Amino acid sequence: MSVVDMERRQVVVIGAGPSGAIAAALLKRKGHDVLIVERQHFPRFSIGESLLSHCLDFVEEAGMLEAVQAAGFQLKNGAAFAWGEQYSAFDFGDTFSNGKPTTFQVQRADFDKLLADQAALQGVEIRYGETVSAVDVERSKPLLQVVREDASRYQIEADFILDASGYGRVLPRLLDLEAPSSFPIRQAVFTHIEDRIDCEGFEREKILITTHPTRRDIWFWTIPFSNGRCSVGVVAAAEQFSGHSQNLDQCLRGFIDQTPSLGRVLANAVWDTPARTIGGYSANVKTLHGPGFALLGNAAEFLDPVFSSGVTIAMRSASMAAAVLHRQLQGEAVDWQTEFAEPLKRGVDTFRCYVEGWYAGTFQDVIYHPDSSPQIRRMISAILAGYAWDERNPFVSEPKRRLRMLSDICATETV
Repeated sequence: MSVVDMERRQVVVIGAGPSGAIAAALLKRKGHDVLIVERQHFPRFSIGESLLSHCLDFVEEAGMLEAVQAAGFQLKNGAAFAWGEQYSAFDFGDTFSNGKPTTFQVQRADFDKLLADQAALQGVEIRYGETVSAVDVERSKPLLQVVREDASRYQIEADFILDASGYGRVLPRLLDLEAPSSFPIRQAVFTHIEDRIDCEGFEREKILITTHPTRRDIWFWTIPFSNGRCSVGVVAAAEQFSGHSQNLDQCLRGFIDQTPSLGRVLANAVWDTPARTIGGYSANVKTLHGPGFALLGNAAEFLDPVFSSGVTIAMRSASMAAAVLHRQLQGEAVDWQTEFAEPLKRGVDTFRCYVEGWYAGTFQDVIYHPDSSPQIRRMISAILAGYAWDERNPFVSEPKRRLRMLSDICATETV
C-alpha cells in the first residue's frame, strides 16, 4: 500500500450520531485531533425521538445547547402513562435530582444533523459515506480499513477509536464482541403521522406511553413533534406480530384499535407514512473497552425503548469516555474499567431494573397507583428524566429492593 493511502489521526470516532458528535466535540474542545467516519449521509431517519432531560446536560457540555434550543423542536416537560381509564403524569420540573426541567421531542433526522453540524463548526472533521470495514487493535496503535463510496480504500492509524456506530455496532461485529441480551426478543412497528390531536387532556409537551388494555407486556408510544406530526409505535414480543409482516400499517392500526384510550387520542390522524419495523434490537457486548478502543451508546448495549433511555445512555457514555480519553492522551494513567465501564454500567443497570419491572407489571403497578406519595413520585420522575446515575436517589442506589418493596405495598395499600 502506498504512502498516500495511509493516514495518521489522534482519535477516530465511528459514527456521527448523538454519541459520536458529542464525544468528538468534547475532545476537540480539549484541543485533540478528531475525525468522524460515518457510513450514511445526513439527514437520515432514526428512531429514539423523545429525549430525556439529562441529555441536555451533555448537549450543553459540548457547546451545542443554544443551537438546539433555537431549532424549534417540541418542548417536553415530562412523561404520561395511560392504561384503560387510568392516567399518570410525571413532571420533569419536579424531580428528586433537580435536573433540567424540560427537554425536547425531536425528529432525529434533523436533530442528529444539527449535532453533527455543530461538531463540524467546532472543527471536527466528518467524512460521510465511508465505511469502516476492518480494524486491527493488536498492534501498538489501532489500524482501521476504510471504504469510500467509490469502492476505493485507505487506512487510518489512530491513537484511539471510539465506536459510536449505534445499531451498526461496527467494532462489536468486527472484533467478535457481541453477546446475547438478557431481554426476550421484542419488535416495534412504528410510523409518523399528521396527528390532528384535539383530545381533551392530551399534553403535547409529554411523551404518552399507553399500556394495552389486556396485555400489559404490549405498549405504545405517542411522541408529538412541533410541526403537528407525531411518532406512533407499538412494542410487543416478536411472536405477537406473526402474520403481519406483509402489512405493517394494518398491524399497527390493529393494535391501536384494541386500545380505546389511544384510539380516541388518534381519532383524527392522517396516516400518510408507511409503517416501519425493527426487531431484536436489545443487545449486549462482552466488554465496553479494549486496547485502543471504547464503545459508546447503542454500539455497546441497547435495552428497550420504553423509557427512551437510549440517547441518554449514548450521550452519557460519550461524555464519560471523552473525559477519560482526554486524560489518557495527556499522558495520564487511566483505568477504563473503573473510570468508564463500571460507572456507566451502574446507570444502565438502573434503567434495566425498571425496564424488567415494566414488562413484569411491577413497575406499572407503581406508575399507575392512584395514591403514590409526592416524594416517591419525585424519585421516579428523576429516573424517567434520565438521572439514573444519581445515587443519592434510593430508587437509583437500590432499584431492585425499592421496586420490590413498592410493588408489594401497591398490592395492599396506599404507597
